[in-house]
Amino acid sequence: MNHIFDLFFSQYADYDTLDIVLEIVAVIFGFLSVWYSKQNNILVFPTGIISTLIFVYLLFKWGLLGDMMINAYYFIMSIYGWYVWAHKVDAIHVTPISVTSKKEKKWSAMLFVATLAFVFIIYISFDKWTSWVAYVDTFTTAIFFVGMWLMAKRKIENWLLWIVGDIISVPLYLYKGFTFTSFQYLVFTIVAIFGYLQWKKLLNNNPQTL
Repeated sequence: MNHIFDLFFSQYADYDTLDIVLEIVAVIFGFLSVWYSKQNNILVFPTGIISTLIFVYLLFKWGLLGDMMINAYYFIMSIYGWYVWAHKVDAIHVTPISVTSKKEKKWSAMLFVATLAFVFIIYISFDKWTSWVAYVDTFTTAIFFVGMWLMAKRKIENWLLWIVGDIISVPLYLYKGFTFTSFQYLVFTIVAIFGYLQWKKLLNNNPQTL
């Protein structure tokens, strides 16, 4: 039993207590944010803002630039998404769940490629392109950038990107030594699957947005 505990948590012996507490708090608010997103509840954004701000600080301190940029971007897109979700398209209705248009798919592809190039340049500039982790970080960053943009626009396809990115992130963060964050992405994967199914059900009940 001790071997299992050491495997997952031994790296925390060298961490500041404050950093451990902050990571746990960030994970809790991350859980809340994804849960509210699944419920199609606008509280996804204020809870997400708290989580991302804490992670920006921690990831900068730990020197994980790609992950830090993801969370900084989440923070910006959370403010944008908060506005979009609260925006009324008429006197009664707010922005509805909808499918991604052909134009938005093109923008998504361009954002994905631009993110790959941007993260690559950052990693090279800071001499962080030193292992296979940099390749995976770059790929997942691009996935999450597009996923967050689509979520802010209330597009159902955002869940598919979250599922792929979350699955990759579970072993990735475990390898990096951030067990709580790895567990967070494991739960995110499960919630994202149910989130997609729930949004699809809501979308099918509102066919004019298809």
